[in-house]
Amino acid sequence: MISESIRVRFDREVAKYPAEQRQSAVMACLAIIQDEQGHVSLESERELAAFLGMAPMAVHEVTTFYNMYNQHPVGRYKLNVCTNLPCLLREGNEALAHLEAKLGIKMGETTPDGLFTLQQSECLGACADSPVMLVNDRHMCSFMSNQKLDQLIAGLKAAGANQ
Repeated sequence: MISESIRVRFDREVAKYPAEQRQSAVMACLAIIQDEQGHVSLESERELAAFLGMAPMAVHEVTTFYNMYNQHPVGRYKLNVCTNLPCLLREGNEALAHLEAKLGIKMGETTPDGLFTLQQSECLGACADSPVMLVNDRHMCSFMSNQKLDQLIAGLKAAGANQ
């Protein structure tokens, strides 16, 4: 359910575009929904579509195209591991397998404590730094050896325990 405070934020985004191009605010509005609710549900997609005057499928296409939009609840730390060819050639599969073993989950799952969600990602644009991963869609981590992965997980666990 989209609250009135979310609709106010939508209005600010829509105001940036000419009236006939209000649909251009779809990505910003999806980010607002996710910021407020933690993920973008099908119900939220439908409400956003009605607000912007577009087909619900058009909103769903945007949500599913970009991996920055969570379609289901995720852990506090979303770990997107690049699985594109350059990273795979430079031990990206090993980094992914190490994280799965360390966290006790498979790709697409969330740890029982709700702290970590492990996802795959297409190219993150840092091929020379592979293997790479993105934490919470904001922080790029490069040259992720098993040792660096262990340090990252330990640091995030500590930070999560302090919140």
